[in-house]
Amino acid sequence: MSRFPTDILIAGQWRRGAGEPVDTVDPATGRPLATVHSASADEVAEAAEAAAKAMADPSWRDLLPHERARLLHRIAELTEEAADELSALQTADTGKTLAETRALALSAAGTFRYTAAALETAEDTVTPSRGAYLTMGVHEPIGVVGAINPWNSPVASDAQKIAPALAAGNAVLLKPAAWTPLVSLALGRLITQALDEFRLPRALLSVLPGSGRVVGDALVRHPLVARIGFTGGTETGRSIAAVAAHKLIPASLELGGKSPTIVRADADTEQALAGVMFGIFSSSGQSCIAGSRLFVAREIYDSFVGELVERVRRLRVGPGTEPGTQVGPLVHHHHRDAVAAYVDLARAEGARVLCGGSAPEGERYRDGAYYLPTVLDGLPNTSRTCQEEIFGPVLVALPYEDEDDLVRQANDSVYGLACGIWTRDARAAWRLARRIDAGTVWINTYKQFSASTPFSGWKDSGLGTEKGRDAIRAYQRQKSLYWSTSDTPLPWAN
Repeated sequence: MSRFPTDILIAGQWRRGAGEPVDTVDPATGRPLATVHSASADEVAEAAEAAAKAMADPSWRDLLPHERARLLHRIAELTEEAADELSALQTADTGKTLAETRALALSAAGTFRYTAAALETAEDTVTPSRGAYLTMGVHEPIGVVGAINPWNSPVASDAQKIAPALAAGNAVLLKPAAWTPLVSLALGRLITQALDEFRLPRALLSVLPGSGRVVGDALVRHPLVARIGFTGGTETGRSIAAVAAHKLIPASLELGGKSPTIVRADADTEQALAGVMFGIFSSSGQSCIAGSRLFVAREIYDSFVGELVERVRRLRVGPGTEPGTQVGPLVHHHHRDAVAAYVDLARAEGARVLCGGSAPEGERYRDGAYYLPTVLDGLPNTSRTCQEEIFGPVLVALPYEDEDDLVRQANDSVYGLACGIWTRDARAAWRLARRIDAGTVWINTYKQFSASTPFSGWKDSGLGTEKGRDAIRAYQRQKSLYWSTSDTPLPWAN
């Protein structure tokens, strides 16, 4: 247990938190990994006050954008160098496969590197003059930023908030999920090292694990927190949005999803089968953009779903540390039980369980939080199973009759996060991509991401965007400057 980080980062100091202890558990075995003492509400306040002072320190306040970019480049280097360590920590904490967690660590490094490049090339504007003055827009940091992330992809989610927030000149209070704090703490140590190398205030970043009820609430409500970035459940997002509205501060909310993945009759079957499985069963379905509703053209429904079920049965379930594993355990036994309860609900609603529908049997699975990849059908799109986010390896298949029927069913959801389309017809792909209510649409692929491409949700899937060049501006305030070019005094000069 000593190999895991347990001290937390409060106001520039690594120390044991004063809040309640939380055991982090290996979901593959059920064995405790480490005990991390959460931050207390008082420590959140301490971190916020120290962050505000760090922002005001001339060494940070007066740092030019290209110099902040150098800091981000250094964080990227350190993250890339530590990719194996970060990968192992995240696999231990979340159960994800090592291949996936290494990709997430490298993605985090890429986010810092891309954001540094975007910062180097960011420009302010001189606006067209409408009088005897020069007008220009500049951008200033917002202040102390609260960043709250979930347990499913910690290190990549952390980078997506920390990188643009620091690039914009802010300080960050990061709250990782209570179940999975280890990789966020490790990333915090790398960022602390970079801050030390550049002789910048450590308090520009605090890493404050703990429950949403204590740490999250204290962070969101603190008067010095001037912006919130949240990734997580929709109901929690609504609560945060209400506090942000009361405080009159901006908030970006990346929330839940129930994303449709569409297989047209003209699709490349092999490509679609692999893509549909990857879209829902990678990450054990624990992804906000998981393609959890499968719509298949009626004329190929039976053959496609039949072949899909045969292939799903052959997916390799096991510990994330085994190279051959395709579907690892779920993050926690409590979450596995919640997923199982949804499958029981599906049965009660009249679903057919075509495969899966239970925890795997055998000694190697006995103590882990495993659940078999599951395919359901026989339900209408209006059922709770088709409408509510399960966040596990559960796919529900539905037939559609024509394009209008497809669009009606696909858009009949409170969510609008992502969509996948499998077709050989480029015109049909374009029409569907434009008609589907979703912030991201993949065509003949799924779960591909680029740091340069904005990511956002529609409807109950969120507010605001992450990634892309504009991510930095989302963590800044715009200011207009007027410079007089006239020799004529103002009317009241005398």
